[in-house]
Amino acid sequence: MSKVFPRISRRRAAPTAAAGAVVLGLLLWWLLPLGDKPPSGTIVFSTGTPKGVYQEYGERLRAEFAKDMPNLKVKLLNSAGSQENVERVATGRADFTIAAADAVEAYELGHGSGAGRLRGVARLYDDYVHLVVPSDSDIRNVADLRHKRVAIGLADSGVRLIADRVLRAAGIDPRKDITPFADGIDTGPERLEQGRIDAFFWSGGLPTKGLVALAEKSAFKFVPIEGDLVARLHGEGEEARYYRATNIPESAYPAVQQGNQVPTIAVSNLLMTRTDMDPRLTEWVTRTVIKSRDGIGAHVHSAQLVDLRTAIYTDPLPLQEGARRYYRSVKP
Repeated sequence: MSKVFPRISRRRAAPTAAAGAVVLGLLLWWLLPLGDKPPSGTIVFSTGTPKGVYQEYGERLRAEFAKDMPNLKVKLLNSAGSQENVERVATGRADFTIAAADAVEAYELGHGSGAGRLRGVARLYDDYVHLVVPSDSDIRNVADLRHKRVAIGLADSGVRLIADRVLRAAGIDPRKDITPFADGIDTGPERLEQGRIDAFFWSGGLPTKGLVALAEKSAFKFVPIEGDLVARLHGEGEEARYYRATNIPESAYPAVQQGNQVPTIAVSNLLMTRTDMDPRLTEWVTRTVIKSRDGIGAHVHSAQLVDLRTAIYTDPLPLQEGARRYYRSVKP
């Protein structure tokens, strides 16, 4: 005997259809802010050095922009790092970028061209300072770098900014007491492996793939940055207030750290733009950055730390109007 299913009357179906329409509407609101047509045009995004986190994050973010704003062309520009990135956006050579908070503050305090036009979009993740030496090195602390060959980053990089300050805090003149080399994460590991330098500084998200690759073929270790040195670093100026004492967790580079944390300092990274950038475009960019966290984070571990609750804290920059609109729209 076959079962007889009750007929669903039009009256009963109507509330179900209405509920479905509400769900669809909410979904469209999430994907299409205010029901707008996605922005189009061309923007320039300044990234960083090859093998660095800024570059990979920028590439992944461009792919996410293409999904949400298919008619927006995003041109990526390699850079030396934070200092060059800040200058590019301030002077209009780029529209969006990522830069460390200390580099932003240094540019503002130095009254760099266009500094007053800089605005924040989102606080992203922290950069950690890595001081890398061969595994058999006799360098045990920063003071031991005296008279050594040390790569301190490219001239306009955030690495150079931090490395110089760390060295000075240890009583080392970066121009006289070491033999400095202008290498970043793209060339520093190879020079260290070849024995052409004794140590190199790097400041980046965890883990940085350039160091993961180095660990697969060459033995190295991290030199701790700790104790009184961090306290002296904080006395170097207004920009130094953005540094915080922390540890590279043992899970960052397990083959190198062997279950041990490494004391160091960290500084927050900011996604930034200018006051004259279209607020509507900036609102869309902000939305994509926040909602793509998990997708990008599956490939760029640092991106997993992007959080709606902390993204609004873009000190020393006030939020750009478009970013402010987005955060207000999702405020509980």
